[in-house]
Amino acid sequence: MKKIDRHILRSFIGPLLLTFSIAVFVLLMQFVWKYIDDMVGKGLSVGVIAELLFYASATFVPMALPIAVLFASIMTMGNFGEKYELIAMKAGGISLRRAMMPMAVVVTLLTGVAFYFANNVLPAATLRYRMTLYDVTRKKPAVNIRPSEYYSEIEGYVIRVNEKDSETGELKDIIIYDHTQRPSQSSLILADRGTMQTSPDGQYMLFTLYNGHSYTEETEGENHNSRPFTSIDFKEQVITFDLSSFAFDKSDKESFRSNCQMMNVKQLDSTTRQIKQDAVKRYEDFTATTISKMSLYQRYTQLKKADGKAIRKASPFDYEKSIAELERLNQMRVMNRARAIGDQVLSDYKVYSQVMKSDSEYLARHYVVWYRKYTFSIACIVLFLVGAPFGSIVRKGGLGMPLVASVLFFVMYYVIDMIDEKSVRGGAMGEWGMWVATLVFIPIGIFLTVYATTDSSPSNLRWYIKLREKISRRRKKTTAKSE
Repeated sequence: MKKIDRHILRSFIGPLLLTFSIAVFVLLMQFVWKYIDDMVGKGLSVGVIAELLFYASATFVPMALPIAVLFASIMTMGNFGEKYELIAMKAGGISLRRAMMPMAVVVTLLTGVAFYFANNVLPAATLRYRMTLYDVTRKKPAVNIRPSEYYSEIEGYVIRVNEKDSETGELKDIIIYDHTQRPSQSSLILADRGTMQTSPDGQYMLFTLYNGHSYTEETEGENHNSRPFTSIDFKEQVITFDLSSFAFDKSDKESFRSNCQMMNVKQLDSTTRQIKQDAVKRYEDFTATTISKMSLYQRYTQLKKADGKAIRKASPFDYEKSIAELERLNQMRVMNRARAIGDQVLSDYKVYSQVMKSDSEYLARHYVVWYRKYTFSIACIVLFLVGAPFGSIVRKGGLGMPLVASVLFFVMYYVIDMIDEKSVRGGAMGEWGMWVATLVFIPIGIFLTVYATTDSSPSNLRWYIKLREKISRRRKKTTAKSE
């Protein structure tokens, strides 16, 4: 490796790693602010929180890597242009394309790594992330009984404490409503003071009460008349509360594996084929059922001929009158039956259309995840083709101009990509719509690369004229060869 290549790589890899770390950190902070209420006050261990943040950070890699490549390429080439290093390279016979080559090799390797990560690591990380987030959000808050408030998080109990000593933890003027007994019995416990402590395994909470009264009232049952009300005085009483519902339980992996975001390309391919096969099977069943129901109409219209023969034999003298009555009855019966069959077919069609719409949306979600693994990987190359020549054109390094430009370019790419995703999910475009953002930025990257390698100025109109002439000449040559 030449010294110039090592210099370019050192200038590129540093900003790349820095920007990637900053991007992941910013996205992670956004996640923390979004779910801060679900994590605070639940007594979660540091390990659980660290696990959640780690897996959440892994899910941000596909988004953070392209913006890091874009920023690093603009900053590197901008620094070279601002410090006149690009001019020195060109004076030494090194073209802009040759100067971009070491960075292009690194970006190409990153594209392969990004696809491997999106296909193999990201599904497992997303699975762990969704499981941990679900367990954290459904966990009950830690036991925190505040003075002058009714606490009802412990199932079957409502607790109120008038005062709480912050130093000793002693509770005063305690009221406990016990609803754990049968519905016909209500219990109330009053105590002057008490203490609260948790068992070593954290499964139970021991409530020790002093100088109190226990009241129990029977409203139904065998003891309703003989003992409707019971009062017991005590000097010390210990109540045990089960805290198993407050424990942090991990969910089963199998309940989350069916989500398309937890699948790799091979699994997505198999799932989409199965969805299409099921849709074809439902269409065939619906068609066969509809045809069988419509054939009933023909069978009912034939009843008129059969009934006419029976009446002709039974009523030869009153034949014309009987036939007229039969015609009227048959028309009413056939019309009612046909109307019922039509309503049933229409109802079946509405249900079938809803099922097909749901299948189409379900299939579109799989296609979005499938193509996302490719588009965000290729975005590294596409945004590099935009960033590197743009940096050499503006010739501004540092953090100001590269940061603003990279944010603007990435926001444009991300907005177009989100519009494409919404369109694919809604059925406005096929799965090919996931490539629209890439197809929009590839010409921009090619244009900027050609523009930068010809040393053109933005105000130089001759460059545009020459480019147009070159395109016209090539078009004429292609037309002549085809003729």
